[in-house]
Amino acid sequence: MKRTISDEARQLLAHFESETDATIRDCIVDETHDQVIFLVEAGDMSAAIGPGGKHVQQVQDDLGKRIKLVEDADTAEAFVANALAPAAVYHVTISENDDVVAYAEVEQSDTGAAIGVDGRNIDAARTLAKRHFDVDDVELT
Repeated sequence: MKRTISDEARQLLAHFESETDATIRDCIVDETHDQVIFLVEAGDMSAAIGPGGKHVQQVQDDLGKRIKLVEDADTAEAFVANALAPAAVYHVTISENDDVVAYAEVEQSDTGAAIGVDGRNIDAARTLAKRHFDVDDVELT
């Protein structure tokens, strides 16, 4: 599956990698929610965050935008669960009828965290799932 990345996102990706030594697989500039979403290679999340959040905070300060980090995964189910973090996701089911929909079972008390302020977390999950696994929608159950 071919993905395009804007010049701005390419520059932000390079900046984040140089500051953190983490490998970034994708970068999306989300103007709607005034954030930058970085897809971090599986296993590199601690390098991306840094001790006490130092790395991610430094890049966030440099950019003047909120940063959302999502750890990459091999399956659509694990990917959607990672994208909805920090919400506790019990199970993700992929339904392939007319559209491909990921149904994420989330702890009831974490529904707000899964959705995020103004829907920023679930929108990020939808965008990334579409770009990387051709999932048309992500819904919470």
